[in-house]
Amino acid sequence: MSGEVYAALVITISGFVAAGLISSFYQLVTARPCAFDIPDTRPASAIASILTCMFAGPMILMRNAVRGRFIERRPIGWLFASTLIAGGWSLCSGTVVLSLVYAVQGSI
Repeated sequence: MSGEVYAALVITISGFVAAGLISSFYQLVTARPCAFDIPDTRPASAIASILTCMFAGPMILMRNAVRGRFIERRPIGWLFASTLIAGGWSLCSGTVVLSLVYAVQGSI
């Protein structure tokens, strides 16, 4: 496996892990699963919801895709498409997360 593919895989996995951690923490704090909605109209709450969805999005997308496949009997193509979208999203959010980790590590 080439170095670029390995790096992309590590970044994507980091994005999925960050999404899972954020989604689980949100569910622990609010006692409801993370979703693509803005529950409150206050500006600070809306910004927090948007940031949460930005980084927990791959987890939300995959949860909805698996639920749609097994409960609502959607075609398998929907699951594959959702997986590809969540993978690309995780690659982007993993890049941000790892950049933040390296920036914090460099400042210590």
